[in-house]
Amino acid sequence: MKDYNILVIDDEAAQRDVLTGYLKKKGYKIFSASSGKEGVEIAGRSPVDIILSDFKMPDLNGIEVLEQVKKINPKISFVIVTAYGTVENAVKAMRLGAFDYISKPVDLDELDLMIDRIIEHKNLKSENQLLKTQLQDKYKISSIVSQSQKMEEVINVAARVADSKATVLITGENGTGKEVLAKAVHYMSSRKDSPFVAVNIPALTETLLESELFGHERGAYTGADKMKKGRFEIAHGGTLFLDEVGDIPQSIQVKLLRVLQEHQFERVGGTDNIEVDVRIIAATNKDLEQKIKDGTFREDLYYRLNVVSIKIPPLRERKEDVLPMIESFIKKYCEENKKDTVEISKEAADVLMKYNYPGNVRELENIIERAVVLTRSKVITLNDLPMSIKGFKEERTITAPGEGTLTEQVEALEKQLIFDALQESGGNQTKAGKLLGLTERNLRYKLKKYNIKH
Repeated sequence: MKDYNILVIDDEAAQRDVLTGYLKKKGYKIFSASSGKEGVEIAGRSPVDIILSDFKMPDLNGIEVLEQVKKINPKISFVIVTAYGTVENAVKAMRLGAFDYISKPVDLDELDLMIDRIIEHKNLKSENQLLKTQLQDKYKISSIVSQSQKMEEVINVAARVADSKATVLITGENGTGKEVLAKAVHYMSSRKDSPFVAVNIPALTETLLESELFGHERGAYTGADKMKKGRFEIAHGGTLFLDEVGDIPQSIQVKLLRVLQEHQFERVGGTDNIEVDVRIIAATNKDLEQKIKDGTFREDLYYRLNVVSIKIPPLRERKEDVLPMIESFIKKYCEENKKDTVEISKEAADVLMKYNYPGNVRELENIIERAVVLTRSKVITLNDLPMSIKGFKEERTITAPGEGTLTEQVEALEKQLIFDALQESGGNQTKAGKLLGLTERNLRYKLKKYNIKH
C-alpha cells in the first residue's frame, strides 16, 4: 500500500467515481466529497496528504476550498481539476498555493506523473528539514574556526546582529568566507527555519538578474511562458544573501532600494505590489564608497545596505587562524574521502604559516583538500603541497631598510619583490616576470642568484 491519503472533491458523481476507483487500484487510501464544503470538513478531521478538487462546484469553488484548506493544514498538496478554457482560474489558484492543475477530461497517465511529483516534492521537503538541522550545526557562529583577535571581533558583531532585523553588509577580499559568515548569521537568527537564498550577482546579466530577484509574469518577455517567482518571494520570512552587491547594475539599484524601504515590489511585466518579509545580507569585495564617488553606486542604497558593517580581514592578517584551519580541513576531507586521519609535518606546516594566501581561506582549503587526497602516507609533507607553495620554504633573510650597504639593500628589496610577485602569480614564472617587468630568462637568473627554490 502507498502511504499517502488522497481526497477527491467533485460534485459530478461519475468523475469522482472514476478518479477514486483508479487511485484505490494504485494503492492509495482515498477520501471523497461531493461538495467543497464537505471536502473542507474531511480535510479538517482526516489525515489528508493530497487533494484533487474540481474548480466549479455549487457551494464553494476550488479557490475557496484551497483558501480554507491552507488555513487548516498548509502542508496538504492541492491540485485544481479544471475544464478547458478556465486555465486562468487554475493559475490564480497556483498563486495562492496550489501545487498544480490538471485539465478535464483527466488523463490518468498525466495524473500518475503529477502525484509522483507531489510525493517526490514532499519527500524532498522532509529531507530538507533534516538538512536544515545539520546546516544549523555546520554554520552556527561558534563553529567558525578562529583564534585571532581580529576574527573574534568579527564573530562578536555577527552574534549580536544575528537576531535583529538589521541589514548587514559584509566586506572582504575574495575567499575570506563572506557567505559562510552570512549563513552563520541566518542560522543563529529566529529566521533559521525559513529559507536562506543566495544570489551571485556577477554571474547574471542585467535582464536575468532582474527576473531572478523579482520574478516575472507570463508574457513579460519572449520565452516567459509562465509566471516565475523571484528570489525575494522564495526567501519570504528568511534571508536573502546578495553576493558581490557592488556589481549590481544601476537600473536594478532603484528597484532594490524600493524593496529595502517599502518591503514590496512588482514582478517584471506585472502591476501588482507584492509584499515580502526578507532580511538582507549583502557582501562585496569592492570599495562602495569609491563607487559612489565614481557615480556607479547609489549613495542612498549604500546607507540602506550598510546598517551594520562587518569587515572580514584577509588570512595573511590573521595567521593565528592558519593552523586551526588546517586541522579542521584535514578532518573534513579525511571524512569526505573516507581516509584514515592524517597529520601535517612540521616542515609543511611551517611553509603554510609563511605563505600569504592571495586566495585567502578558500585557497588554504583547496590546498589541504588536494594534500589529503594525494598523500600516500598518514603525514602530509612538502611533497603533497602545490609547487607554488613549496617555493616559499626558504627563510627570507631580508635586510631591513637603512641597514647594510647600498648593494645589500637593493638586493634585499629585489628579493622581496620577486617573492611577492611569485606569490601573487601563484608560482607562475611567466606571470611573475610580467609583474616585475622582467623576461622569463632574467627572472630565472635572479631566482638562481638569490637561491630562491621554486
